[in-house]
Amino acid sequence: MPLAETHLENINSAFSKQAVHFDEDDFSNPILQQWRQQVYKHIDQFIKPNSTILELNAGTGIDAVRFSKQGHRVHATDLSDGMISVLNEKIIRLSLHKEITTQQVSFDNLSQVEGRYDYVFSNFGGLNCLEDLTKVTNAVHKLLNEGAIITWVIMPPICLWEWSWILKGQFKKAFRRLDGKTTAHLEGEYFTTYYHSLSQIKKAFGLQFKFIKSEGLGIFSPPPSAVVFIKKYPALTKNLKYLDRVVQNYFPFNQWGDHIMVTFQYKG
Repeated sequence: MPLAETHLENINSAFSKQAVHFDEDDFSNPILQQWRQQVYKHIDQFIKPNSTILELNAGTGIDAVRFSKQGHRVHATDLSDGMISVLNEKIIRLSLHKEITTQQVSFDNLSQVEGRYDYVFSNFGGLNCLEDLTKVTNAVHKLLNEGAIITWVIMPPICLWEWSWILKGQFKKAFRRLDGKTTAHLEGEYFTTYYHSLSQIKKAFGLQFKFIKSEGLGIFSPPPSAVVFIKKYPALTKNLKYLDRVVQNYFPFNQWGDHIMVTFQYKG
């Protein structure tokens, strides 16, 4: 069954409100900009030229525009009517009608999506709004070409940066992810966020998909919410980022972080 109606309405409302200033917030955040480049570096290892991409929770199309400029065709989907509206305006402004198509649809209702794709992409925790990832994995294989690649950037249960809250005595906040879910508050709306371990993600994909790679993102270094920290401690931030680069591909750090980048291949 689709996600609970109230849950969907709250998510739609929150991200529709955010859509108005989403690009401005994104482009003005140096941490988020660096993270996007890390995500692109991960994807560029696997994506083939002139691919057809299905993007889940595409937002305002920041990633879709990037992929289109590389010669790919993107079908960008998102639950939020506000995000889709901003994306459609962007497509008109940039004359990308042939490169990017859009559809307002929840990622747990992929039966509404048509076509065949070489790559499926979901960035920055959109899928953490979903408790049962099999609602995506069980449906998406019908949309894939043989050998298609899937990359999700998703929030895991272990985030070392958040554990630093114990230094301020905020133990509940530090370990909130270990409960498997928490209540998110965005733009005055409340909805549940779920955290998924790499083992849980692998289980959701099942035998039809081959696990390719996982990388940690923001393992020791500060997350996008910590811009004040990086300005106050630039040398420490530089060292933490270097440490991330050293360990992000190795167990267990490839399973830890603010997010992890996980990639699978469809066996067909």
